[in-house]
Amino acid sequence: MIGAEAILRTLRAMGVERIFASPGSDWAPLWEALARPHAAGEVPEYVSVRHEETAIAMASAYSKASGKLPAVVLHTTVGTLHAAMALRIALHERVPMVVMAGESITFGEPPAPMVGRQWLRLLTDMGGPARLIEPCVKWSVALNASLLLPQTVQRACQLALSAPRGPVFVSVPTEYLMETMAAPLPEPTALPRPAAAHPAALDELAKALAGARKPLIITEEAGRDPATVRSLVALAEALGAPVAEAWQPYYVNFPRDHPLYAGVVPEIESLVKDADAVLLAEAVVPWHPPSSLGKGIKVYALGEDPLRSNLPFWGFRADLVVPGELRSTLDALLERISKRPLAGKTIRQELKPAIAGMHTAWVAQELNEVLQKGAVVVNETITHRLELLRRLAKLEPGGFYESSFGGLGVGLGVALGVKYAQPGRTVVATIGDGAFHYNPVVASFGASQELGLPFLVVLFDNAGYLSQKTDVKTYYPDGAAVRTGRFAGTAITPRPEYAKLAEAYGGYGEKVVEASQVRAALQRGLQEVEKGRLALVHMVLE
Repeated sequence: MIGAEAILRTLRAMGVERIFASPGSDWAPLWEALARPHAAGEVPEYVSVRHEETAIAMASAYSKASGKLPAVVLHTTVGTLHAAMALRIALHERVPMVVMAGESITFGEPPAPMVGRQWLRLLTDMGGPARLIEPCVKWSVALNASLLLPQTVQRACQLALSAPRGPVFVSVPTEYLMETMAAPLPEPTALPRPAAAHPAALDELAKALAGARKPLIITEEAGRDPATVRSLVALAEALGAPVAEAWQPYYVNFPRDHPLYAGVVPEIESLVKDADAVLLAEAVVPWHPPSSLGKGIKVYALGEDPLRSNLPFWGFRADLVVPGELRSTLDALLERISKRPLAGKTIRQELKPAIAGMHTAWVAQELNEVLQKGAVVVNETITHRLELLRRLAKLEPGGFYESSFGGLGVGLGVALGVKYAQPGRTVVATIGDGAFHYNPVVASFGASQELGLPFLVVLFDNAGYLSQKTDVKTYYPDGAAVRTGRFAGTAITPRPEYAKLAEAYGGYGEKVVEASQVRAALQRGLQEVEKGRLALVHMVLE
């Protein structure tokens, strides 16, 4: 058995069912191993993707949507650098995956295998890929002995799933992939279970919450597991506590139609100042700046990594910090708290209907009308995000993924990964024209066509980088840019015919310039997706 096959068998024994990969010459032994006959379920399925950033984004979304651990194979340092942005996002999102890249340790000098002159001329970097990617992953190691290959892969799987979860990286020399393994594969080893909160801390927290007169719950990430949302609902009802989603929720964290749902509140201070206790349930930035919290308000932080150990600064005061997997923590708290009567309490406020026009509110409202139950929305808009979140009232837990956690350029890959994990669901990617330009569009649309993963892209086109333009206006309201109308670097002109990009990959494309045509265009796009085609509806905003 060669080293490459040892990797495949070890990954599968550790529960890895899929390897997402971008082509690279260092992995020829892996392709040879995959070509050899295997019993069903003996090695993971290989998913070929045309860009490293897309491969990581797909793996990340697959992991979140399926709950399974994926592996990713990259092309030495160059492929790793392409993947760096998506890996940084996965690190901040705490998405477990095992990422491997090849390198050479002999550079083809005899009697070592002839790996090719490209290693000396093009692919060699000081420290190798493991050193280059260190800031973007949870753990990074360069394998320095072939006999440690399977054990290192086992350890990588364990560490990816240990709290706080995240991407781990192993640099594997091509020479080890070719080498015949002298020892048998090690026995399977256990994967870590989610960490549980300490009972004494739970007792203390339950007592504090029971004594609070006006508790408030803030979350951004509770909805990653839909079952956790049910636990959060039960606790909120027991406490009679409103639940607010802070500035950048990454999932549907609470039912949109629940009377205790306070909505997506970017300016959350008005809610916080009326509370006497705030429970942070997987909330990264509940308010800003961190020091702005009023006196006399108790703060309790829950989560897998409530102090956010990967951030250089967090700054939020907490009276009690309770680490642990959120769902089990909420369930344990509920067992310790007597239910209060809600007394008809209603926090949720109804939105006024949007006025017809080629603007975000109208497009979002029309999209909400055409979405069927069970649809999934993947968002990579910035200035449109809040309006989308407020207008897409049909979204349910497990039906929304924010893809801009730490960077832009992965929205299309996330949509592909969700569709791959849940092929029976309709997936819609909402994306701004600025973010669209950061995505590997060609590779993503190619993967959709090749892998049979149709989804709908709704492109919000304001012909520029509105976020950048807004910042200039905010910081310099009376400045030269505002007076002259000269906002350097904010325009995306001339406006491309985005719909034609989908057509190049066998998909359906449509451009919309009239508000009266928005709903019908979205319906046509969804119908094409149902037929198995990629679709892109280009919304030209006012």
